[in-house]
Amino acid sequence: MSKKILDHFKKVDSVMHEAAGKFRVTLPPPLPSDQYFERLCRAIVGQQLSTKAVATIWGRFEELADGEKIEPRIILAIEHERMRGAGLSNAKANYVRGIAEAFLEEDISFEKLGELENEAVVEELTKLKGVGRWTAEMFCMFTLGREDLFSVGDLGLRRAMERMYGLDDPSEADLIEIAERWSPHRTYACRVLWESLDNNPDV
Repeated sequence: MSKKILDHFKKVDSVMHEAAGKFRVTLPPPLPSDQYFERLCRAIVGQQLSTKAVATIWGRFEELADGEKIEPRIILAIEHERMRGAGLSNAKANYVRGIAEAFLEEDISFEKLGELENEAVVEELTKLKGVGRWTAEMFCMFTLGREDLFSVGDLGLRRAMERMYGLDDPSEADLIEIAERWSPHRTYACRVLWESLDNNPDV
């Protein structure tokens, strides 16, 4: 995290500034568009699972591709029951297949996602069955490398903010009001919050 970002937190939020000094986080660089499909598949696989479980099931999922790159045609050639055997739920196997079909049929202009504003990316991705707002926001952060995004629905962020700011059952509006202080570096603040719980999303 740069001195510029730390100085911003120091000016607008002493609580976040102190925490950011303890957890010097970084943001992954944007990934090329040919990795978007794989990252969405990993996000689907990882929904509502612990980091350890995600690593195990994703490893099995990769093995289904027999060394090939995770791409739509490869995934559509894998039988549904083999996906289930790798640890995907029935719904997740269907979601992954649906996303593969959407890529091949160009239902969404995936290559142009990187050119869109955050909310427009969320709007596009949530057209895909199985991709909710949280998954789309994590895609913005960790695949597109967006630096100014706060995911108000993330339970880890809520828990970390309750602890860090001494909040008792805050509303979404309360959380958003605090997060607005961090702009234009809200993603870095989110990473600090996750790091404080040792709970960075594996997406």
